Amino acid sequence: MLRATPLTADAFAPFGEVIATDVADCFFINDGNARRYDALATVRTDGGEAILSIFRGTPWPAPVHIRMLERHPLGSQAFVPMQPRPWLIVVAERPEASACRAFLARGDQGVQIAAGTWHHPLLVLAETHDFLVVDRRGPGENLEEVRFAEADAPRLVTS
Repeated sequence: MLRATPLTADAFAPFGEVIATDVADCFFINDGNARRYDALATVRTDGGEAILSIFRGTPWPAPVHIRMLERHPLGSQAFVPMQPRPWLIVVAERPEASACRAFLARGDQGVQIAAGTWHHPLLVLAETHDFLVVDRRGPGENLEEVRFAEADAPRLVTS
C-alpha cells in the first residue's frame, strides 16, 4: 500500500521543487499592483527548449495501482494546477515499486520534477483538472518507462 503524505518542500526536495507562493519571497511590481513570486523553479532543458502546454487530467480508475513510472533524463517537468483542487504526485528515487513515494498536493501547489526523476503520469482527483506544464522539447530520447508486474504494483491510498 502506498499512502500519500502532504506535499512539503523538504519532503519533495530529493525529487525536485515545490512551486507555491507560501515558500517564496515576493516583491511588488507594476506600481505596487502585483506581487512577483520570482524564480519559483528553474527549468532544465539539456539541448532543447522550454515549452508551455496545458494537460487536462481525468482520474485513473479506482483503486489506483501504480503500474508504471517514467522519467525525462534531458529536462525537468513542471506541473502547476490551474484550478484550486488537490492532486497527487508519485515519485521514486529508483525505478522500483518499493521505492515509490506519494504526495498529496494542495490546489495552490505545483511541482517541478527534476530531470531524471522517476514519476507516475499525472494523477488527479477531480473529474477534470487542468495543469500548466513546463516541459522540454528537442532532440534526444527524453522519455524512459518502466512497468511493474501486477503483483508488485502498489495500491495508492489518500486517507
